[in-house]
Amino acid sequence: MNTDYNFAFLDEGSKREIRRATLKAIALPGYQVPFASREMPIARGWGTGGLQLTLSLIGREDILKVIDQGSDESVNAVSIKRLIEATTGVTVTDAAAEATIIQSRHRIPEIPLQEDQILVLQVPLPEPLRYYEPSEYETKKLHGEKEYSGVWLILFEQIMNYGHMSTGADHPVMVNGRYVMAPSPIPRFDNPKLNHSRTLILFGAGREKKVYAVPPYTRVVSLAFEDFPFEAESFQNRSCRLCGARGVYLDEIPDDVTGKTFYQCNDTSYCMRRLNGKH
Repeated sequence: MNTDYNFAFLDEGSKREIRRATLKAIALPGYQVPFASREMPIARGWGTGGLQLTLSLIGREDILKVIDQGSDESVNAVSIKRLIEATTGVTVTDAAAEATIIQSRHRIPEIPLQEDQILVLQVPLPEPLRYYEPSEYETKKLHGEKEYSGVWLILFEQIMNYGHMSTGADHPVMVNGRYVMAPSPIPRFDNPKLNHSRTLILFGAGREKKVYAVPPYTRVVSLAFEDFPFEAESFQNRSCRLCGARGVYLDEIPDDVTGKTFYQCNDTSYCMRRLNGKH
């Protein structure tokens, strides 16, 4: 641990302010709580919101896992991991089941998370109404009035243009029957994992200065029409070419030599642990 910095980098006053915003977010599931986003030693847009949440909550006994689009070893994941490890001295793991805090960009781990864990998701654009309403003042009014016809119109236009809802990621959800929420750019495959999850899920947007949350056992429903129900990505009859896993989110990998397409677990740690007989 680098003692030249305060524990977990942030000063104690900053941590308290972020914790207060987090508690308010937990009390109002899906509601975006503004907070005073701090300058961090990484660029805004690369996970500063999620990083600030993690740094405000982490303790000396915690075990940390950091993921970037399913990988523990990407540049973004490694950089965040090194900063937290250097300023806290906490144990780092690649096993989702062992971690008490998991910070992730664009994926939820394959294994079901538990009540004693916290999942922190990095968010680039927290406002699901921004696609059709540029004014922050107006979006606040729309949320207050529960006026979400614009979101439904976007989904309807997708069906009219493509024959189906074409949101590849960040498909909007209704939280606790009240707020429409952006679930961060997780694939549709991960949306059902938000519903009645056992773990606390926190969302941090550093550039947009917003925090929001889905507390454990909260109802989260992906927006859809009765005659066009929500559908997650399907990998029916597909399995990982390395570990043989089915029912997980798979990456399509084209082989330029044979012209075939291979499928492989997106969650690299899950795949490796299966190969080593740990799952």
